[in-house]
Amino acid sequence: MLIFTLPMNKNMKNITSKKKLLKRLKYLLIALIIATVGIVIACDCIINHSSNKLVFNDLDKIPHNKAGLLLGTSKYVRSGQKNLYYYNRIAATAALYQAGKIDFIVVSGDNGNHSYNEPLDMKNDLMAQGVPENKIFLDYAGFRTYDSVIRMDKIFGQKQFTIISQEFHNRRAIYIAKRLHFNVVAYNAKDVNASRGFKTQVRERFARVKVFVDFLTHKEPKFLGEAIEIK
Repeated sequence: MLIFTLPMNKNMKNITSKKKLLKRLKYLLIALIIATVGIVIACDCIINHSSNKLVFNDLDKIPHNKAGLLLGTSKYVRSGQKNLYYYNRIAATAALYQAGKIDFIVVSGDNGNHSYNEPLDMKNDLMAQGVPENKIFLDYAGFRTYDSVIRMDKIFGQKQFTIISQEFHNRRAIYIAKRLHFNVVAYNAKDVNASRGFKTQVRERFARVKVFVDFLTHKEPKFLGEAIEIK
């Protein structure tokens, strides 16, 4: 018996090739997703583990440091409502100062244009909470947490200090400081409920990955400038 095999036409070959390519791309996409999730989880775990004994919620237990680093954020969200992260950080910083746990405060934030000034807003609100003006130093080039921590040494001459922000943010700042061999602790400002803070928490996961990229690439702060003596 003779069996005749019809040759595969060009269109059929193209369809088969496209199917194979799509299958490979699908597997590649799945692998990339798994790798990305794995990297995010790994960075998150490393940062949390490294800061476990250095974050404090209790004023009585946190040790004294000469200077506190208040990490900046905007006073209002885009909708015009109050940013609770901001107000809670102000309250925490004022409480630290009034309890005698810090003597001076470096307010580090974004002052990218004339109409936006995080450090000055925070200074004014700290003064309204009873912190003397001469105890507050402004860092106008704290565009990122990474920059703010490095500038505490490069500009303000402090390798030992207390960080003030929400816990998730404090943990990232502590990891950065420890990689730079600084001696730091952090005081946790009150957090924001999950529904209002969901986007912030998602961004935080990727910000933690960026920390490792910054160290791998030996990233430098956007600006440095002249030294400022805290006294």
